[in-house]
Amino acid sequence: MKRLVVLSGAGMSAESGLRTFREMGGLWEEYDVYKVASPGGWQRDRALVLKFYNERRKQLLEAVPNQGHRDLVKLERSFDVRIITQNVDDLHERAGSSNVLHLHGEIRKSRSTVDPALVYDIEGWELKVGDLCEKGSQLRPHVVWFGEAVPAIEEAAEIVSGAGIFVVIGTSMNVYPAAGLINYVPPGVPVYIIDPNEVAIPESSRIKVIRMKAGEGVRELMREFNIKTRT
Repeated sequence: MKRLVVLSGAGMSAESGLRTFREMGGLWEEYDVYKVASPGGWQRDRALVLKFYNERRKQLLEAVPNQGHRDLVKLERSFDVRIITQNVDDLHERAGSSNVLHLHGEIRKSRSTVDPALVYDIEGWELKVGDLCEKGSQLRPHVVWFGEAVPAIEEAAEIVSGAGIFVVIGTSMNVYPAAGLINYVPPGVPVYIIDPNEVAIPESSRIKVIRMKAGEGVRELMREFNIKTRT
């Protein structure tokens, strides 16, 4: 079965009502990124950082997967679908996708501040000052902050290097190292970009741009592959 690799970004989840970070009206216009999403911000004001992510988590629990998420699950009937997501939500999993790699962590999990290997599911939406790991250190959101390494990038590159089809959905391709994954697509493999906005991509005859939002664009992709969309 041909491997179809999907790189998804904020536009994938925006149709579920989750606010994006970078677009006009996004979260970074309201918050100073270095105060709520950096190691320095965590050291200065842990309560503020936890409050920010608690708000994101509460919003996520009220959201549901959209048609785009659900249609990616349907593609598993015809392809070996591997999803690499820059999103920290769990909407791909809740829709039923079987293989999801989170580049930037998972907001519904916490991890130890002294041992990154200690990762815990968060019950409900709140993580508080005083919530400790088994080694007695404060738990932090299990996300990759600005200035931190992206541990999963090597695994992601390996997945992309085995792609038979590569699909980018809802990301500007301006965020590195994720944007660099397109360079690992094998020669001759078709690439599809689904996004209603202009996306910075190299010019290539093998790249097809579908200028649509995520849900509508994945439907168009299914039609491209002659896959029924009513079931």
